[in-house]
Amino acid sequence: MSDSADRTWDGLEIAADHPTGVSVCVRRKDLRHGAAGACEVLLLHRAHHGPDYQGDWAWTSPAGCRLPGEPVYAAVRRELAEEAGVEGVAPWAVDLSGRWATFALDLPTEAPITLVDPEHDRFEWAPPDVLSSRVLPTQVAEQQTRAAAVPAVDLAFRPMEATDFGKVAQWQSAPHVASWWDSRSRDEQSVRERYLPRLRGDEPTRMWVVEIDGAPAGFLQDYRVRDHPDYAVRTQDLDAIAFDYAIGEPGLIGRGLGTRLVWEFCRDVLRRDHPEAAHFLASPSHRNAASLRVLAKCGFSQGRWIDDLGRPGEPPDTEIVCTFDVAHWLG
Repeated sequence: MSDSADRTWDGLEIAADHPTGVSVCVRRKDLRHGAAGACEVLLLHRAHHGPDYQGDWAWTSPAGCRLPGEPVYAAVRRELAEEAGVEGVAPWAVDLSGRWATFALDLPTEAPITLVDPEHDRFEWAPPDVLSSRVLPTQVAEQQTRAAAVPAVDLAFRPMEATDFGKVAQWQSAPHVASWWDSRSRDEQSVRERYLPRLRGDEPTRMWVVEIDGAPAGFLQDYRVRDHPDYAVRTQDLDAIAFDYAIGEPGLIGRGLGTRLVWEFCRDVLRRDHPEAAHFLASPSHRNAASLRVLAKCGFSQGRWIDDLGRPGEPPDTEIVCTFDVAHWLG
């Protein structure tokens, strides 16, 4: 936390660009008195005003300011190590769109917490319903409450297989996907005809299935922008890697999982397979407010508006090119 406009509490310079700081909602299962699926949230007590202080910033999650030039992901992992002794973990994005970036992390129940630096004098695990009364200012409590509400799941990506085509057709026919996805893939045979060449490597687009808690839940595709000349001309970012995504299961949308999906796909798949790429791109319709919001919460910035004339029988549309600065966010 910072006690002045441009310095941390211990005198270090703060990054001038956004986000200037990071916080991470650290959760674990509540095995003592919670209902199934309930969690506890880690709260640290700030030592500056004494052990009895209960006002603004008295209780916080692990949080702190970015240093000049420090990648955001490096900052959040540094704060976890410095303030809670938690290392070797992979926090995921909750909302990176503001001046203060919010992440979340699920820890095993037995994982130890160690107060490494003198900024905090004690810690507690608390149920999320006390955050509104324990954490001040109010907007900080609201951030942590939203983070605590995202379902705790295991999320993984695997290459799409031909046996997935029936499920993909089902997902692409679902109303929340069909409004935004190419209408050529609405039955299993058309999905097979379109995607089998990609699975064989005859076309440069890669197809993925995202699994949530071990069950197929959605799909993604990624491709080099330069492999699609028309898109390359319109985006003017030939060396970028672009992707499209959808959570297919209706019961999983609107719960914060889309943000986690996009963040982890960028961090764990695109960054791994394209370490040279400076940018990742996604370009949803300007009418697709939900997707644009997900991308903003993952740190994407909106840029060019590009026209899509549509295919025969489809109306034209305008897409917004959203760009993820790899160095800024991931280093």
